[in-house]
Amino acid sequence: MTKFSPTHRKQSCVEQPASAALYDEWLVMMARDGDRQAAVRLYQRWNPRLARAARRYGMEDEAALDLAQECWLAIFKGLSRLRDPSRFRSYAFAVLHRRGSEYVRKSLRERSAMDCLATNTETKPETQSERAAITQAFASLTPDLRVAAHLHFVEGLTLREIAQVQQIPEGTAKSRIFNARRKLKDALGPST
Repeated sequence: MTKFSPTHRKQSCVEQPASAALYDEWLVMMARDGDRQAAVRLYQRWNPRLARAARRYGMEDEAALDLAQECWLAIFKGLSRLRDPSRFRSYAFAVLHRRGSEYVRKSLRERSAMDCLATNTETKPETQSERAAITQAFASLTPDLRVAAHLHFVEGLTLREIAQVQQIPEGTAKSRIFNARRKLKDALGPST
């Protein structure tokens, strides 16, 4: 078994290489200046990540894709106000968080508290797949914990970025990550 140093851990799939981040910054600047091809390329690079994150709000695939599309309208509309292109990642996820939160609030208003709780705690039949186990564990988290965990573990956002996206203090973001990690560990059990 190979041991990894703490610096090697930084090269995980969730962290963007410097060249990818610079490319995204360039795309943001070009799109902001009206370059349609740059906007299309930015969309192509980021839409899968936004759609994947949208699913963490408890949406089915089609609804998650719709939410991501709605977010893109807001992202492109507000791109001219984004002063620092290096902050595009947190900006895009902040737009998603606001829209996803609206979706959750609307869902909660439409259903009774018991119906909502039953829907969020439904689990799929057990499978041998680790992916299914992880999906179930994420589904068991509250929406705030689920989004914070997704942004941290899947998207690689820092605590500061998560705090900005969710519009909460950094300490609350840290607490959400800690609680999500604990609950995920409990849900996944010792075998995973």
